[in-house]
Amino acid sequence: MSTQLISERAHARSRSARARLVAVLGPATMLGGVVWGFLQPYRLTVLHPHGQGFWWLLVEPPLLAVGVGIVFALLIAPGLIEDLEDDAAPR
Repeated sequence: MSTQLISERAHARSRSARARLVAVLGPATMLGGVVWGFLQPYRLTVLHPHGQGFWWLLVEPPLLAVGVGIVFALLIAPGLIEDLEDDAAPR
């Protein structure tokens, strides 16, 4: 293994506490939505869709929480983490 690869891996592992917190927010939100769905299954009308329209089935609070967590983890968090690491990097 090259020394350059090892130093790059060491740099990738050394994230600040803020960057780690931002990285955990998306998965924590998704987990919260799943737990919410298990604790209050009556909120998920997908389980019993009698007479419900498409939008009523799509826009349910636990599903929205999971969706927001996915969007945050995939689209927003990487940019925030990159900015936090750039600010923390020695100049």
